[in-house]
Amino acid sequence: MSKIPENLKYTKSHEWFKIDGDVATVGITDFAQHQLTDIVYVDMPKKGTVKKAGDTLLTIESVKSAEDVFFPVSGEVIETNEELDKKPELVNSDCYENWLVKIKLTDNKYDSMTAAEYKSYIGE
Repeated sequence: MSKIPENLKYTKSHEWFKIDGDVATVGITDFAQHQLTDIVYVDMPKKGTVKKAGDTLLTIESVKSAEDVFFPVSGEVIETNEELDKKPELVNSDCYENWLVKIKLTDNKYDSMTAAEYKSYIGE
């Protein structure tokens, strides 16, 4: 059974995000990191990258596959979790503590699910 914190928002493509003012902290869900298995590389976007919700944010590579992670909100990448450059496996150990990027919102329009809706979506 996946860990799904109540205080976060979730997407159908298995990103989580938390909005604090005009900044969204973004990561992948426990369900997603379990599907990927052992994460070996996170291809971080450049700071200053501006995209719309649904655009590709970055790629995560595991021993099994490489998967895209998408912008859950529209905005500009203002910070990346540099610790993951050296230790990408931290996402496997705690995907909620080890966020991927912080995005400054350009609007407040986004499609998200609550923890209960996400739990139902992944069949738990």
